Amino acid sequence: MKIAVINGTEKHGVTYRLKEIFLQNFQSADIVEFFLPKDCPSFCIGCTSCFMKGEQNCKDFIYINEIEKTLIESDLIVMTSPAYVMHATGAMKALLDHFGYRWMPHRPAPEMFDKRAVVITQCLGAGAKSTSKDIKHSLSWWGISKIGIFNGALMSDIIWDKLSEKKRKKLTEKINKLAIRFAEINYDRPARTKLFTKIKFIFCRLIQKKVRKSGVAGLDNEYWYKNGWLDKSRPWKH
Repeated sequence: MKIAVINGTEKHGVTYRLKEIFLQNFQSADIVEFFLPKDCPSFCIGCTSCFMKGEQNCKDFIYINEIEKTLIESDLIVMTSPAYVMHATGAMKALLDHFGYRWMPHRPAPEMFDKRAVVITQCLGAGAKSTSKDIKHSLSWWGISKIGIFNGALMSDIIWDKLSEKKRKKLTEKINKLAIRFAEINYDRPARTKLFTKIKFIFCRLIQKKVRKSGVAGLDNEYWYKNGWLDKSRPWKH
């Protein structure tokens, strides 16, 4: 089993500790981790090269290509981020911006429809839910249906060892419960694509069919055509 982990910060704080507890339930897994912003240090500048010319034309392709390859080869994707002003870290947002070309209306990777993902967030007070929503939004538009969410609220301190024993125990039990649920999955079988994901895909397909009929097909449309998605093929059918 292969697990790809993207950490939204390089800090080894509470979010990092929760992620480590989660991964302890996958002792035999091959785990590859990325830490942001170190492993993707640049912002997306909105040049649209990935959309119009192909992702290999992105100025940050050397970083994005390595991360994407790991994501596609993985069986489980784990994304972590503490809440920064009630949302994901700027480094995580910058990475997700780089993968705009993999959103369903453009060129979604068919492998993503088979995958599972977990989002781990925590905050001091409020903001965990809006943070996990930031990340889940992108994951779902990549085509992933099975997404587990962990939201932790600290309320007292931002340092793990300074949390009360009762609080550490509660957080540990909660993250282990999620981990066990995902550890029990048979990863030899692809994840089930939910109806809502299929509806989004069909809606995007209708748009691409109209583009095809217009005679001005671009890179995205050619991608859909070559995958057979404008006909009867679907990324969740094997």
